Amino acid sequence: MTTVLLLGFGAIGRHVAQLLAPELGAGTVHLTALVSDPSKHADRPNHGAEIVDLAALSDRSGAPSDRLSETVTESPSPRLFAGFDVVVECAGVPAAAELGPAVVVAGRPLVLTSVGALADPDTRAGLLAGPGRLLVTNGAIGGLDVLEAAAQADALDTVEITTSKEATGLIRPWMTTAEADRLRELRPEDGPLTVFAGDPAEAIEKFPANVNIAVALAWATRGLPDIGTGADTATDADSVTDQSSASSRSDAALLAASLRRVRVELHAVAGQSRSTHRIRAAGAAGEFAFDIRSTPSPENPATSGLTALSVARTLRQVLAG
Repeated sequence: MTTVLLLGFGAIGRHVAQLLAPELGAGTVHLTALVSDPSKHADRPNHGAEIVDLAALSDRSGAPSDRLSETVTESPSPRLFAGFDVVVECAGVPAAAELGPAVVVAGRPLVLTSVGALADPDTRAGLLAGPGRLLVTNGAIGGLDVLEAAAQADALDTVEITTSKEATGLIRPWMTTAEADRLRELRPEDGPLTVFAGDPAEAIEKFPANVNIAVALAWATRGLPDIGTGADTATDADSVTDQSSASSRSDAALLAASLRRVRVELHAVAGQSRSTHRIRAAGAAGEFAFDIRSTPSPENPATSGLTALSVARTLRQVLAG
């Protein structure tokens, strides 16, 4: 039996558990979900997962249990995760940054849903440090295999993504009253309103819950690392200016360069029930265009259903070896 730990059990985690029903029913997978407060999940279906908090997980592992709070003061012990065969993060960018590096240090494969965590240089270094393997999901977009192939041949010059979401769902605390009111008052006949244009790192800072897919696109189109070159954690990847030099071609450095290349636009559309993503890329390999309109998750209409589908597919690939 393969033991799987979910970090978080919100809409994505519960949907993943639903999708793993065949494996859970057959007894080939045991699913545990780590949450901050199990009492909040008492009235929700667990879909076959065992719900635990940090104290319970620490009792099993013998690791310290004095933290998992909103304020991060130190990294959790890798021993928390050593007893699982694979760990799946589906709890958001802060949780990925807080817990993900310890999973990797424990030598466990980490399936990363909150790909936006890779936009931060320090978090990126921790997630790519090993010995555990990082597996980045495609999330809410598809078609990345062909773009990855083109990027590995250094045959892409431009990569762009335009994401459109329901207007009120894009209201953020940092917005001025006028900016927030403009989104609330937007009407379908007004058409799309551009609320952001820039690179994925800037986008994830302003809209952490909405543009993980932009960082996933940057990851997929980063190119091919040099053979024998591991994750470069001793060098500030963002200071690398010559991507073509042999010393720069680690996953961390290539992603830093790709994050600067990918262009992101985020549009607010009043009354839009489905998130839409338009990807455009061009280079020596040709011109590529993808349009994705995803159905909401059955667990939460505000979450794309494709995210959990992508996680389940990635997890099954890990389980298959």
